[in-house]
Amino acid sequence: MTVRYRITLTSEERETLRVAIQAGKGGFRRLRRAQILLAAEKGTSDVAIVKSLSVGASTVYRTKRRFVEGGFEAALSEEPRPGADRKLAAKEEALLIATACAAPPGGRARWTLELLAGEMVRLTSHKSLSTETVRRRLAENQLKPWHKKMWCIPKVDAEFVARMEDVLDL
Repeated sequence: MTVRYRITLTSEERETLRVAIQAGKGGFRRLRRAQILLAAEKGTSDVAIVKSLSVGASTVYRTKRRFVEGGFEAALSEEPRPGADRKLAAKEEALLIATACAAPPGGRARWTLELLAGEMVRLTSHKSLSTETVRRRLAENQLKPWHKKMWCIPKVDAEFVARMEDVLDL
């Protein structure tokens, strides 16, 4: 197999890669790419890199290509991944949050993901909305409408009332 892209690292880049690999800091894929670059610079064949690092040949090829074409940081970083667009627009997400923070429907003690998804379908033009979409949007905003934070008083006696009055007088 002929080598299409040749890797030549500066001493600073080489040291940066070695330190990152030894520290084990950063994402797994980023560390794998660093290992690929170091091995490729030593002159290791793509087949040997694939076997030693347990990566695909296309990963080695793409990493080397991105280094040559885009530079050091481009070779280590992630490219945008394909995926579907978000189901909820910003205004719809704000509506979801407002709904989750509002009182639950009659006869219900709290909101559930199913209830919120159904309410969003009713309030918006969506034909359907999964509970997972609702869960992700709430998690991004650190909201858990099904949890209620409470504290309890073990006993209400004269001493408690006296202390409570002192606090309330402040």
